[in-house]
Amino acid sequence: MLDILKPIKGLSIIDVGREIASLPGIDGVNITVREIDVETVTLSMTIEGQDIDFTAVREKLEELGCIIHSIDQVIAGSKIVEEPNLEE
Repeated sequence: MLDILKPIKGLSIIDVGREIASLPGIDGVNITVREIDVETVTLSMTIEGQDIDFTAVREKLEELGCIIHSIDQVIAGSKIVEEPNLEE
């Protein structure tokens, strides 16, 4: 899960999603707008696939005018590891 900053003036999140989804090894992309200010939109992007090339994703986002602000979650391996619910 990536936290991304995208300029207000530029591609729509639909176009950004299509561009990222077209990269090899990516099966799906989910983009949610988290915040909008005067010049940027903060997006949460979840990418799923069997062989994601993070460098290609980063380069494509930069080409589209976006910046990865942070990597908020990574799930890897042949087994999905669920996050424990610490509030119980």
